[in-house]
Amino acid sequence: MNETIRGLDVETKKSNAIKDYAIFLLRAARLSFRGDAAFYAWMTILTILSLAGLRAYCIQFVYGLIATGMTDQVSWGLYIANFTFLVGMAAAAVMLVIPAYIYRIEEMHNVVIFGELLAVAAIVMCMLFVLVDLGRPDRFWHLIPIIGLFNFPISMLSWDVVVLNGYLLINVHICGYLLYMAYLGRHPNKWLYMPFVLLSIVWAVSIHTVTAFLYVGLVGRPFWNAAIVAPRFLGSAFTAGPGLMIIAFQIIRRISNYHIGDKALHLLRQIVTVSLLINLFLLGCEVFKEFYSDSLHVSSSQYLFFGLHGHHALVPWIWCAVTMETIAAIILIVPAAANRIEWLNVACVLSIIGIWIEKGLGLIVPGFLPTPLGEIVEYVPTANELTICVGIWAFGLLLFSWMMRLALPIVSGEFHKEA
Repeated sequence: MNETIRGLDVETKKSNAIKDYAIFLLRAARLSFRGDAAFYAWMTILTILSLAGLRAYCIQFVYGLIATGMTDQVSWGLYIANFTFLVGMAAAAVMLVIPAYIYRIEEMHNVVIFGELLAVAAIVMCMLFVLVDLGRPDRFWHLIPIIGLFNFPISMLSWDVVVLNGYLLINVHICGYLLYMAYLGRHPNKWLYMPFVLLSIVWAVSIHTVTAFLYVGLVGRPFWNAAIVAPRFLGSAFTAGPGLMIIAFQIIRRISNYHIGDKALHLLRQIVTVSLLINLFLLGCEVFKEFYSDSLHVSSSQYLFFGLHGHHALVPWIWCAVTMETIAAIILIVPAAANRIEWLNVACVLSIIGIWIEKGLGLIVPGFLPTPLGEIVEYVPTANELTICVGIWAFGLLLFSWMMRLALPIVSGEFHKEA
């Protein structure tokens, strides 16, 4: 009799839990479409840009990669450049996770969930950039384990698929669980999220390391075949990611009542400063190695920094990137400038743009040039290609804005389970 009653209690609790979760999803869906005029305008603009990108991709789908500026000689371009940059943005969430959960800094606890949501949006954008880069999208199913010819563990691309999808699932679980517990007004069970938090720290480093190995493993491309690529990736990721978070947190403070303390911003500023200096140091080491040795393999760096045989499309871009990062570093190491929020914002913007150029086209295109036959075919992205990139960035911002629209009322206590 007692066992029957206990069984009924368990079934009742399960039924109530499913009912509560269904109500949460329904209310969250309604909340997604509520906001002021500025919110509607922002989401409308992003939706239009996303649809424009989708239309451009449809054109590429019909005509193939001939609709892009990529060629047989330079087979990776703006898509893979953005992919590489965004993997770093996703990995940078660990710079909030470690202070919040390992060192238990209270100010970082208030913002760590936003960093993890940013990582989710960044990973989704990464996957979209990989999808549009595929010349045969119908073969995408080969990237699905068991179903396709996954070629794991030989292929580094299969490793990248595993770590990116794993990192996405880990962050979705952590964010979803913590937000739902906050909605219910319950204290989260540490055993249901802390193991995943610790796993995400290791995983964040792995996603960018594996991405670096995609390049390093190509022995026929000496420009990438250097052990220093992975540390450079991490240094640049921990600069651009926290830099973007500093700006995003200030926007959140302006448009909502949610408290984000200056201590969190200053801690992120210190992380950006150290990471940027390390990134510049590693870049200097790479430049010294290339030009002091003056071997035949220096031609890719020669093309990037000074031009080669009259081809110099990337020269102004790379020097612009180096100048931006250097100015940002000077601002950040001068206390009088770094402590002023307006100069801090300037430094963050300069470092983000500089790293996007240096780590994007400044890394991808020179790896292909000159070709093994000595050809130099300069890469110039087409308008259709640029529209697709804008569309994916707009979709990522749309996704992040939607997640923030739900997360902010939950963590501030405005959106909770009704009594």
